[in-house]
Parts: sequence; C-alpha cells; structure tokens
Amino acid sequence: MAKNNWTREQTIIAFNIYCKIPFKKCSKSHPEIIKYSGLIGRSPSALNMKIGNFGRLDPALRKRGIVGLANGGKLEEEIWNEFHGDWDRLAFESEKLLAKLQNKTIEVSSEITIGNLPQGEERERIVKTRVNQQFFRSAILASYNQKCCVTGINLPQLLVASHIVPWSQNIKERLNPQNGLCLNSLHDKAFDTGLMTVTPDYEIKFSPIVMGSASGAEIKELFVGREGGKIILPEKFLPNKEFLDYHYRNIFKS
Repeated sequence: MAKNNWTREQTIIAFNIYCKIPFKKCSKSHPEIIKYSGLIGRSPSALNMKIGNFGRLDPALRKRGIVGLANGGKLEEEIWNEFHGDWDRLAFESEKLLAKLQNKTIEVSSEITIGNLPQGEERERIVKTRVNQQFFRSAILASYNQKCCVTGINLPQLLVASHIVPWSQNIKERLNPQNGLCLNSLHDKAFDTGLMTVTPDYEIKFSPIVMGSASGAEIKELFVGREGGKIILPEKFLPNKEFLDYHYRNIFKS
C-alpha cells in the first residue's frame, strides 16, 4: 500500500495550529485538533503527532525541558525554516488554506466585517491586516496559556497581544510571536505608552512617572508591588531579548 504522505498544504496548516494551541494542551481529543484534522483529511492522532514534531524544532520549548516528539520528517523542518522568519506570509497563507478547505472566503472564515468597502486593493489590504492580527493574537495568547504575563489574569476578554517593538516600527517582525507579550488591558496601555517595560532579563520595570505618583492601594498593588518581579514566561516563543532591549531603550520613559 502506498504511503499517504503529508502534503505541503497540510503541513502549513499544522504549523498554523501549532502556533494557536497551547502546546501542553495539545491532544488527539482537543476540540481544535479534531476540527482541523477533519478539514485536512487526517486523523486527530496524526495531526497531534505532527504538532509534536514541530515542538521538537522550537528552541523555547527545549529551554523549558519540553522536547516535543523525537522523530519528525523533513517536510516540517522545511516549513519551519521557511516560515519561522516570515510570519506575515505564514499567517495569511495558512488562513487562506483553511478558508479554502471550508469552502469559504477568508473574510467569512475569519469572521471579518469590512462593510461596504468595494472590492480592490484597499479591501484586500485591510482583510490581510486583520487576518494577520488575529493570527498574532491567537499565537500570543496560546503561548502564554491565556494568562497575562504580569498579573496572571486569565480572562481572554481582558487580554491583549501587545507588541514589544510597535507594529509600525518593524514590518518584518510585527507578526513574530517573539515580538509579543500577553498583557491585560491596563498593563498593555502602560507598556504601549512607555510607563512600563520588560527588560531583556524579563524583569518588570515601571517608569518614575508611575512610581512617583503611586498613591492608593490600587496603584501600589497593580504597579509598585510588581516592580522588579519577573514576567510569567510563555511555554513557547520566548520574547526576543533584542526586541525587549529596543523597548527598554527607545519607548520606556525612564
């Protein structure tokens, strides 16, 4: 019997799912694994194993003693090497493949509402931007197990996939999961405006603007009491230290 090898398209989708599901929660019974395995014509066990194969390639997992599956194929290595430095293309190409398998447009598949904007380059640009932003958010929240890395808050409605190097400052890295932190809305605002930073050693620091105006129990609990502590590290896609250094030196109001 001929071996039913994985296709390039199936493997790209598996990489997409690897990015969007917490690694420790991956199993053949996970609802998303079951859903997507049906779409790509693979068993849940096979898709779960493929995700484990991607795990062995992730240096962040290795640093945490999580090695994924020992035996993997050449194709996932090729996909990892091709897209690990081209997150913009991975996000959009993989989401287009998922939409096609569901016989939907990418707008419908991604639940994007554009309104009455006519078909054309502007509409396509907005759709791509929103699709990619959704991918980035899913990857960041999955990496941090749906928890704010400063407070541990785990209510998704209050969580933000916060860019370390701002979206407008580095087009190449803006969708890189290593350029993201999972923060609650309040600390995201503080981080975005430079009132908070995370050093390359993963230490939380607050601007003198905050520390000097710290009056009241709420401010002390949410800010002052966390000064000098360490963020909760993600299980995969560790924050890039060069990106953290950029924020510390260029955005943080020290």
